[in-house]
Amino acid sequence: MNTLAPLETLFEMDGGKDLPLPPNLTTLYGRLQFPSPLGSPHVIGNFVSTLDGIVSLDAQTSGGVISGFNQHDRMVMGLLRAVADVVIVGAGTLRAEPQHLWTADYIYPSLSAEYQQLRANLKKSDPPLNVIVTGRGEIDLNLRVFQSGEVPVLIVTTTNGEHRIRKRGLPQSVRVAAMKGASLLCAQAILDAIGRARQSDIILIEGGPHLMGNFFAEQCLDELFLTLAPQIAGRDNSTERPGLVAGKIFAPEQPLWSTLIGVKRGGSHLFLRYRLSR
Repeated sequence: MNTLAPLETLFEMDGGKDLPLPPNLTTLYGRLQFPSPLGSPHVIGNFVSTLDGIVSLDAQTSGGVISGFNQHDRMVMGLLRAVADVVIVGAGTLRAEPQHLWTADYIYPSLSAEYQQLRANLKKSDPPLNVIVTGRGEIDLNLRVFQSGEVPVLIVTTTNGEHRIRKRGLPQSVRVAAMKGASLLCAQAILDAIGRARQSDIILIEGGPHLMGNFFAEQCLDELFLTLAPQIAGRDNSTERPGLVAGKIFAPEQPLWSTLIGVKRGGSHLFLRYRLSR
């Protein structure tokens, strides 16, 4: 039996249509609203950050270390995956969590029945498409996400990356989309490749900072869900500790501003929701 305390809603703007959450998820999270589909997918990001803006301690660190493996954070991750048609991660996130599946059941199994009921309510019969973005194609195809057949997988890569991947053979549940002539994978090209692979209403991005930077730079992100964990991690010159965005600079010439549309609290963790301009 799940004994997680409900999140406290501190602030919430109207965000569109209420999703049909099962009663237990409504109790734990509250209302979850998204705008009605307007012909293109609604693209959301979900990250966890320390108070000093760090999302990863090193290349091998998962978000769980940043949140302190907080149960509310994992519940929210599961909820967002449960409503998503697609979950996008970069190769760095895959290497940091090599046995991961980007599904609601995997991240918070104690609510798996509720997540499955939510997907049924939304008429989403299949698990979300797991999209792995890799420029060089240097990924381990023996990992669970590729070999188990538990989730459909799309690898988005360059032509050189596709060549490396196909030389090793692909499981039946895995497809590859190569960006012709692209050395750097832009956000819109990723979305276009996903559009050819699966019709989607909600696309969820979970990392990493370089991938997220591209989506911000091309204004391809509609919303950001940001968990603020109450720890100070610190920085020095020995190890890169990235923030939410890496590889892009916006301010002061072109700062990107957002609108706060939701604040929830679970203990000392804050769960923030921002709307961005497309």
